[in-house]
Amino acid sequence: MQITIVYWSGTGNTEAMAKLIQDGAQGAGSAVTLLEVSKADASALEADVLALGCPSMGAEVLEESEFEPFIESIEGKVSGKKLALFGSYGWGDGEWMRDWSARMEKAGAALAAESLIVNDAPSGESEQQCKDFGAAIAK
Repeated sequence: MQITIVYWSGTGNTEAMAKLIQDGAQGAGSAVTLLEVSKADASALEADVLALGCPSMGAEVLEESEFEPFIESIEGKVSGKKLALFGSYGWGDGEWMRDWSARMEKAGAALAAESLIVNDAPSGESEQQCKDFGAAIAK
């Protein structure tokens, strides 16, 4: 299975999640491409699963200068595609992830696993959650 992980990270927390998810997916036998959103385009949708990572920003929204435009560029093309969503947060209760998940499902995407959020940098149990998430989306 081919998985592409596209992420945006300001502090490194979401990037750390992306790398742990990559480890978990590769450990489950999948080929994984890891891309910062600035290097991604709609061809990322050609993967069997597209994992998208973005931290909560501002009033619990997606990062607006790079990540939101990328999501807008693929939103009309995700119908029938398997997506997996993840990100880190420092405050709030995960509203940005619930909104993002609902948005992608409304666009017709199938979520490959329950979306994953981690408070701050992954460590200990949350490191394992990221690896398990990677393994789960590789099925």
